[in-house]
Amino acid sequence: MTTQQPTTVRGARTRTARRPTKPHGQWKVDGTEPLNGNEEFKLEDDGLNVRERIENEYAEGGFASIDPTDLHGRFRWWGLYTQRKPGIDGGRTAQLEPHELEDEYFMLRIRIDGGRLSTEQLRVIGEISTEFARGSADLTDRQNVQLHWVRVEDVPEIWRRLEAVGLSTTEACGDVPRVILGSPVAGIAADELIDPTPQIDEIAERFIGDESLSNLPRKYKTAITGHPSQDVVHEINDCAFVAVEHPELGIGYDLWVAGALSTVPRLGERVGTFVAPERVAEVWHGVTRVFRDYGYRRLRNKARLKFLLADWGVERFREVLETEYLDAPLPDGPAAPRPSGLGDHVGVHRQKDGRFFVGAAPTVGRVSGETLTALADLAEAHGSHRVRTTPYQKLLVLDVAEDEVESLVAGLDGLGLSARPSLFRRGTIACTGIEYCKLAIVETKVNAAEAIAQLEERLGELEPEIGQPITLHVNGCPNSCARIQIADIGLKGQLITNVAGEQVPGFQVHLGGGLASPDRPEAGLGRTVRGLKVEASGIADYAERVIRRYLDDRADGETFAQWAHDAEEEALQ
Repeated sequence: MTTQQPTTVRGARTRTARRPTKPHGQWKVDGTEPLNGNEEFKLEDDGLNVRERIENEYAEGGFASIDPTDLHGRFRWWGLYTQRKPGIDGGRTAQLEPHELEDEYFMLRIRIDGGRLSTEQLRVIGEISTEFARGSADLTDRQNVQLHWVRVEDVPEIWRRLEAVGLSTTEACGDVPRVILGSPVAGIAADELIDPTPQIDEIAERFIGDESLSNLPRKYKTAITGHPSQDVVHEINDCAFVAVEHPELGIGYDLWVAGALSTVPRLGERVGTFVAPERVAEVWHGVTRVFRDYGYRRLRNKARLKFLLADWGVERFREVLETEYLDAPLPDGPAAPRPSGLGDHVGVHRQKDGRFFVGAAPTVGRVSGETLTALADLAEAHGSHRVRTTPYQKLLVLDVAEDEVESLVAGLDGLGLSARPSLFRRGTIACTGIEYCKLAIVETKVNAAEAIAQLEERLGELEPEIGQPITLHVNGCPNSCARIQIADIGLKGQLITNVAGEQVPGFQVHLGGGLASPDRPEAGLGRTVRGLKVEASGIADYAERVIRRYLDDRADGETFAQWAHDAEEEALQ
C-alpha cells in the first residue's frame, strides 16, 4: 500500500508522487537509523578510522587478525580490496561467499587526482610494485594505478613511501568521493579554455578525508575538464564540470550530475547552470551533500545519485541544491559545444609553451612496476619530469623538446607503450577481470590483448578506410567498470552456451554506444541484440566480422555507432 502527497518541481505544475511504504533511508527524510548491514558498520565506526588498526594491529598480526567488518568494509576507505583466489572459475562467482572467493592478498588502489604524476612519484609507484606487489600494475580508466598481491603486513611501509612523495590511497574506494578525474592536458594544451587544476586541488585539499563526507550512500565520482575535447567522460560521473564560455560571464563550467553505468546505466544530465571557477568547490560540496542527505541508503543497488535524479528530475534537484546547500543561486548557463576531437590524447601534440606532450597506449592498461620505473627514467632522459594518466588507460609524457620527440617515441615503443598505436590498440580498454576480481566471471586483459593482436593482423591494412578507432570495451561481469554501454563494441562477461551445448566463458554484445564526440552530438547507450553473444576466445572473430560488414554497408560519413543502431539484426551477428 502507498500513500500520496503533493510535490512540486521548479517550473512545473504540482503533481502527486507516490510515497513508498518502506523508507529509502534518506537521512533528511527518514532519519539516520541504519536500514542494512552496510549502513550499520558505517555508523558504528567511520571507515577512515581503520587506518590506525591497519598500522598498529593488522600489519603486526597478519591477515588472520583482521576483523571481518574491517576486511570487507572499512578497508575500502583506504584503497584496499581482497583479490580473488587463483583457480576459482567464473561459474562459481555467484555461488560462493566473499570470504570463499578471496585470497589473503589485496588490490591496492593509488589515488591520482587529475591524473598528475611527477617522475619521482611514478618511480616510487614502480618501486613499490616491484618490491611489494610482484611487479603488478594496471592503469585504470579512472586515472588511478592499481597494484595486486599486496600483503597487509606491507601496507604501512607502502603508505609511508607514497605519502613521502605526496601520494595516497585515501578514499580510493568505499562510499566516499572517489578520485577526481581531470583533463590530462590541464595547464599545457594550446586549445584549453581553462586550467581546472586549481579547482581539482581545492576540492581534494578541502574535502578528501573529511569525515563529514566519508559516509555517503555509496561511491561518488567527480570529473572536471577545461579542454574542448571534454576528455573526462563527464556524462557518466555523479558530479562533473565541463568548461564553457558564457556570453556575459566569461569562461566557467557547465554542471552535470548523476551519470553512472553498471547494471542500470543512466547518462548524466545538465543542471542548466553556469559555475564560475571560484564557486566550483562550493557547488561540488553542495551536490555531494545532496547525495549524502537525500541519497537512497536502504537498498544498496539503489544507492547512487542517478536513482535520486530519476525520481526528482533536474529542476527539483537544482532547487534543493540552490536553496539548501549554496550561498546563492547559480546563473543559467549555456551548454558546451560538441567535443572538438578525441579525448585520449594519444600521439604527439604541441603544448601552449612550444614544447610537446606525447600520449602513449599500453595494452588495455596493463603495465608493470619495471615499466613504470623505466618510464620515469626515459622521461627524465628526455627532459621531462611530468607524466599524466588518462580516463582511457593511457599515459602522457609532458614538456618534451621538439628535437627529443622521436627519440622518446622510440623509447616508449621499447617499453610497450605506443605513441602511434593501431586503431585497435588505441580503442580497446578492459577491466581487471577474473584474474583478480571477486565479481568477475570471465578473463578480460588476456582475451582483449589477444583480440588486439589478431585484429591488427587481419584488419591492419584497412585502418585508413576505418579512419577512427572503433572502441572495444571488455568487461568481466555486468558491472561495467570498462564502460561497455558507451563503446562501439561493448562486451559484458557472462557464462554462455556454445554450439556444442557446453557452458563456457563469453560475452553479451552491446553495439553503438558512445559519448559525445565531433561525429556525435550527444552521448548514447549501446544497443543489444537478443541472443547475440560471443565466446571469450572469439572476440577477434566477431569484431572482424562486424567491422567488415560495417565497411561494406555504411553510407558516406556514417560512423560505426550510427550504422550499428540502424542495421538489421542479421548484419550484427
